[in-house]
Amino acid sequence: QVQLVESGGGLVQPGGSLRLSCAISGSLFGLNAMGWYRQAPGKERELVAQILNLNIGSTKNYADSVKGRFTISRDTGKSTMYLQMNSLKPDDTAVYYCNLLMGMNYWGKGTPVTVSS
Repeated sequence: QVQLVESGGGLVQPGGSLRLSCAISGSLFGLNAMGWYRQAPGKERELVAQILNLNIGSTKNYADSVKGRFTISRDTGKSTMYLQMNSLKPDDTAVYYCNLLMGMNYWGKGTPVTVSS
């Protein structure tokens, strides 16, 4: 059974940085994609960053709103995925979820990020 546990969220001032981690356990056979989503209060969940084509090299996609500020990465040895977030803005405030796509979507419970002075 696949389990995802996010960590690293918190309160940060505008312009600051955070690194989110997603600890992954369970079989990853058939993994198609992995990524980070976020959901702000009163808004729908949206894609933030994604790693695709995991079996034939990989490609990374980012939401336009985070390009140049956020970086997604994975450490296969530690079974962990990361989201490095720099130059944070108040609009980045949301609950951040990690996601795996393996025939179906797997989600963590999320970690909250608040960007405020």
